[in-house]
Amino acid sequence: MPRSTVPRLDVVPLTGRAGVRAAGEVSLPTRGVWEGVLERAVRDGGSVYYLELSALVFVDVAGADALADAALRFGTRRLVLDRPPAALPRMLDLLWPGLPAIEVVVA
Repeated sequence: MPRSTVPRLDVVPLTGRAGVRAAGEVSLPTRGVWEGVLERAVRDGGSVYYLELSALVFVDVAGADALADAALRFGTRRLVLDRPPAALPRMLDLLWPGLPAIEVVVA
């Protein structure tokens, strides 16, 4: 019988710039971690905050909603999504079009 695995979201600070690297998935079991990351990003106060998401395999709609909410609280600052899963920018464009604080870097 296969063992069930509990989804994880591992977060480590970036070196040399404000932000974090997130690995795993954003879903119900990891929502608290994700919301904590976004709250720290909002409170950071710097002009740019990076979320390096190349190792993120899944983000549910509630996780995207939390990201959109954080972006709305960013004001004139930038929230850079570095190599997010392909579905995340599409979801943001579809459900929260025109968020001025979010910048997506794919390369």
